Amino acid sequence: MPKNTGKNIKFSLLIAAIFFLIFAPASAEDKIVAIVNCDVITQKDLADFINFTRMQMASRYTKEEIEKKIKGIKKELLDKLIEDKIILQEAKKNNIKLDEAKVKARIEELRKHYGSDADFQAALAGQGLVQADIESRIREQLFMYGIINAKVRSKIVINPKEVTEFYEKNIEEFKFPPQLQIDSLTTENAEEARQIFLNLKSGKDPESLANTDSVSLDRMNVIKGQLRKDIEEVVFKLKEQDVSAPVKIGNKYYIFKLNRITPARQQNLTEIRDRLYTMLFNQKMEEELTKWLDELKRHSYIKIFQN
Repeated sequence: MPKNTGKNIKFSLLIAAIFFLIFAPASAEDKIVAIVNCDVITQKDLADFINFTRMQMASRYTKEEIEKKIKGIKKELLDKLIEDKIILQEAKKNNIKLDEAKVKARIEELRKHYGSDADFQAALAGQGLVQADIESRIREQLFMYGIINAKVRSKIVINPKEVTEFYEKNIEEFKFPPQLQIDSLTTENAEEARQIFLNLKSGKDPESLANTDSVSLDRMNVIKGQLRKDIEEVVFKLKEQDVSAPVKIGNKYYIFKLNRITPARQQNLTEIRDRLYTMLFNQKMEEELTKWLDELKRHSYIKIFQN
């Protein structure tokens, strides 16, 4: 093969793109934002991808949080869409098969986050999408999973020696710190707080003292670093069954009783072996996937037109 064949192909693709840009309809949705080998990504493709991402975030974040996150990652979303195109092209080359039952299952899983099918369809419409758009995107995800599984995941091996060596090198990280079980009684009345303190000191049950609207009880299991510093300075000085004097924070008074201290404990390899295996597998998976994708990019023609 002549040395300049690859350059000729890239040049031909660029000429084709320029031709498309000159003679394509002027609609903003038709505007090309990127070319990936023989495929183009239009403004509509990018908008649909962003809207699909919004739908996926809907079960975890509020609308305001979603918009804030989307605004911060728009450039990354275009990069991800380009990577997806490359992976899908590779899946097509390798004739990856798709199980349609999995597409339906994913749709149902997504639909469950909405009260009814009508709510689901309304949410789609709100993003300028229809169910066919979602089904298409899910199919693409499954095609990508198929080729990644064949080319990367299936080739990763974590042997028992790796797990043991990682545990031994990082053994200090696998210690359970001391854990305190504490009762926290809260009131806004200073005199009531003093009475709660005296009653707890005399052996009264915390639950019996929280039987009014003005007193709340919260039982917690905590380790150092989970509470406010001013509260930790109080509770981590207590001994078992000790009661703290009322602590005023804001307009509330807190009284703490330390019920039990569970001492620090070293986790042994047997009880965390599976967790370490999964962690090491995921680390290696990420490394190998990045290498594989970088190699695909290196042999691809990618042109971005968006500013």
